[in-house]
Amino acid sequence: MVDNKDNDLLDLDEEDYDTVLAPDIEFSGTIEFADPFMIKGRVSGTIRASSDLLIDTDAVVKADINAKRVVIKGTVEGNVTATQIVHVFSSGKLSGDVTAPEVVLDSGCFFSGICTMQR
Repeated sequence: MVDNKDNDLLDLDEEDYDTVLAPDIEFSGTIEFADPFMIKGRVSGTIRASSDLLIDTDAVVKADINAKRVVIKGTVEGNVTATQIVHVFSSGKLSGDVTAPEVVLDSGCFFSGICTMQR
């Protein structure tokens, strides 16, 4: 990641997020939020946000995602659209199409889908 505006997302700890979906929570439906959100549990459905989303290492998300910035350290099955960046860490697994101006796929991550980068 080259830009400082993106590095601040990577440096956030759990306490920096307004809402954290705990590891023992399973949620099905639509999630909409405007402040940074962290998922540690299981989610299925749709995620729409005007803010940042972090999918933590052991999280499992089966949903289409639309957010500002998306960091994937866990597992995502669904299409991901971001207005700024999608970053899949080496522990991350993304099965679905990704659309964002910037897409970062770390060495060792899993990605299966179509990547579209557009400004």
